[in-house]
Amino acid sequence: MLRRLLISFCLLSLPALAAADSQWVLEQATLTYHVSHPLHQFDGVSHAAKGKGFCHDGECNFLIAVPVKSFDSGDSNRDLHMLQVTRGAQYPLVSVRTRLPESAVTSAAINLDLEVQFAGQTCEYKQISFQRVVQNGETRITGTIPAKLTDFKIDPPTLLTMPIKNDIPVRIDLTWHPM
Repeated sequence: MLRRLLISFCLLSLPALAAADSQWVLEQATLTYHVSHPLHQFDGVSHAAKGKGFCHDGECNFLIAVPVKSFDSGDSNRDLHMLQVTRGAQYPLVSVRTRLPESAVTSAAINLDLEVQFAGQTCEYKQISFQRVVQNGETRITGTIPAKLTDFKIDPPTLLTMPIKNDIPVRIDLTWHPM
C-alpha cells in the first residue's frame, strides 16, 4: 500500500516538475546600431544592457533594457547629437520585450515578435530571426532588429544638408545564464 502511494505521488509530481519555473539573467551584451550617410558610415556600440527572463506555465517573457547614453560611436560630438535627436534625456532607456513558448527556448533558430520602446515610441517587429548557441551552460542569442528612424518618429539628422538613411539596423549579441 505504501509503495503504491509513493509511486502515485511520484507520477503525479512529474507534470509539476516539468512545469517548474525557470529564470534567466543577461550576463553579457553587445548591441550595435549602424548608421549610413552618403559621406560616411559608423556604428554605435553599447555593452551596458541588463536583462531578465522568466518562464512559467510553458511561456517565457524576456526584457532587455539599455541606456541610450551608453552607446559609443567613437565621436563624442556625434554621440551627444544622437542623444538630442532621440530625446535621450526625456526617454533614457531603450527596452525590448518578447514572449515565446518555453519550447522555443531550446531551438537553434528562433523567430521572435519584439516590442521595442525607444525615443518615447513603441514599435513591434514580427518574426525576427535569431540564432541560439548553447556552450558551457550559457545561451548566446544573436541577430539583427531591422529598426528604422521612422518607426520611432525620429527625423533623420543631416550632415551638409544630406540626411542619414532611414535604416538603423541593430545587431544584438546576448549571453544568457539560467538562475
